[in-house]
Amino acid sequence: MPEAVKIRFVWLKIMYAYTLIGAGGFGLGILLMPGQMTKMMGFPAQDPITLGIAGSVFCAFALLSVLGLRSPLKFAPVLLLQLFYKLIWFIAVIVPLVISQQFPGYAVVLAVIFMTYIIGDLIAIPFPIVFAKEAGQ
Repeated sequence: MPEAVKIRFVWLKIMYAYTLIGAGGFGLGILLMPGQMTKMMGFPAQDPITLGIAGSVFCAFALLSVLGLRSPLKFAPVLLLQLFYKLIWFIAVIVPLVISQQFPGYAVVLAVIFMTYIIGDLIAIPFPIVFAKEAGQ
């Protein structure tokens, strides 16, 4: 492990807790009461299979975040995956919708929430450690 890298353990744990509560709550809501969740968020009607996949993925992030609370560095790739999929979503979905002036109003809250995760993950993830080459390789 590089010695000069400052590890923000508090930030790591905050992001795991935020993921546990946010993604876990949202994922359980999608899985247990999909109709109410889509109505509450103002989403249009959703395909139940695709919506169920999203809910399952959010719940998986929450469960892995429990492990991250116990071993923050070991599970940092969970936050990295979260960061990357949210960045890709912004670049591939949100930016084109904004450019074409077709950004739906119901997506504003979700985009803001996702942005808080992106910022938090960028602060929390110890990138030099996550991308460090293993000794002897």
